[in-house]
Amino acid sequence: MASPSDESELQNGGGEAAPESVPEPKVGVNTEAEAKVDGDPEQTVIQSNDADNTPSAEQSAKPELQKDEGSQTFTMRELLSELKDGEGNSAAREGETHDASHHYSSESTQQQHHIDHNDPAMDLINSVTGVDEEGRSRQRILAFAARRYASAIERNSEDYDALYNWALVLQESADNVGPDSSSPSKDALLEEACKKYDEATRLCPTLHDAFYNWAIAISDRAKMRGRTKEAEELWKQATRNYEKAVQLNWNSPQALNNWGLALQELSAIVPVREKQTIVRTAISKFRAAIQLQFDFHRAIYNLGTVLYGLAEDTLRAGAIVDKEVSPNELYSQSAIYIAAAHALKPNYSVYRSALRLVRSMLPLPYLKVGYLAAPPAGNPVAPHGDWKRTQFVLNHEGLQQLNKVEQKQTPQTLSGRSGDAVHIDKAAIKVDVPDIVSVSACADLTLPAGAGLCIDTIHGPVFLVADSWESLDGWFDAIRLVYTIFARGKSDVLAGIITG
Repeated sequence: MASPSDESELQNGGGEAAPESVPEPKVGVNTEAEAKVDGDPEQTVIQSNDADNTPSAEQSAKPELQKDEGSQTFTMRELLSELKDGEGNSAAREGETHDASHHYSSESTQQQHHIDHNDPAMDLINSVTGVDEEGRSRQRILAFAARRYASAIERNSEDYDALYNWALVLQESADNVGPDSSSPSKDALLEEACKKYDEATRLCPTLHDAFYNWAIAISDRAKMRGRTKEAEELWKQATRNYEKAVQLNWNSPQALNNWGLALQELSAIVPVREKQTIVRTAISKFRAAIQLQFDFHRAIYNLGTVLYGLAEDTLRAGAIVDKEVSPNELYSQSAIYIAAAHALKPNYSVYRSALRLVRSMLPLPYLKVGYLAAPPAGNPVAPHGDWKRTQFVLNHEGLQQLNKVEQKQTPQTLSGRSGDAVHIDKAAIKVDVPDIVSVSACADLTLPAGAGLCIDTIHGPVFLVADSWESLDGWFDAIRLVYTIFARGKSDVLAGIITG
């Protein structure tokens, strides 16, 4: 939603800043996993990237650096470790065989000077100093790695593996540039990294990690340009590269999440007439990421932020853009995802702050309230005429159908509370979370017309029908999130959110 760099101030009624989104880290980059996430919301930037200007919001386990055709696989951490070991071993061998290797060392030094003076990328890397002793030490290793890859490319100009790793080194060096540094600029390093990724993918069009990291580098360049035409073009390039990464590796929730974030940033720049389509596409990417990894809390949270932004836009427009979904419903959906992200990672201050903003938008004391068509309890194959559209409520314990009397006692506003106790009719449909085996959409001719939902339980399947496919998405995600939170042992956190 709002980009930290642009400090986009989407305000809710209470005047608090809208929740920001959280991006995925680079593949193969050594980011200290949990350490960066607990930053305050202001620090969380996705320049429409959730916590990433990139302050990182919880960097979870990083995927390994994949190389084609059986090449050895490295993460950047492993690569740096190997380079350190390599430097040490080289020094040891030099001490043992100094006389025999003197001529070779001389040639190696000459080659190093040749590379340093004839490659603009090496000039950039050599001019990075790092902001502290750790950064300087790290940069020395990165410079050593860059020379290795430059040398490999001099020997074989079509070594796409060396080009890819060189691009990673440039990208990592950009992260090592101090905030006040003008020479070299972070942008110049990222631009050079993009050139290397371009060359690598030209030589090996199936190098999906290169497209993914290239998109991140382009996104970082876009963030430096605010909401300008140049930034718009860069965000479009980033989305195309994320799309290519997903086409080559469809099983990557991280790429889908970052693709959604790039679309979210792009939507803040394009003309209003194009915005809704881009936002809807971003929503679909976050949802696809969650479907691949049910407990992917960053994508869950980011989906909440983009829905919150859509609610704000719809409210400001003074008319419902989507005839099926009102601003209040969008706010409520947003709150469900943010509450779920907080339940999965209750220690994250970013999620905690966002939850304070949106908790009142939930239909407390429930997580979700809405209508579904259902057969008479105990008769899932009843004739279509016997199915009735009735109200259901979802909380941390399960999904329950309310009878007519109880429905009158249920809050009619999204943030309202009922003072009356609600009693579930024994004949009503009730699904307890621990009994759930799976949740899926279904299109079955035995069901009434509409968007079918199947909840498979240890007692057998429960079939329900939502009013629309969009409504079904909301139920589908909410039920699955409640079950995922239960499976991760966090139901008590969710209970605390909705019961207070």
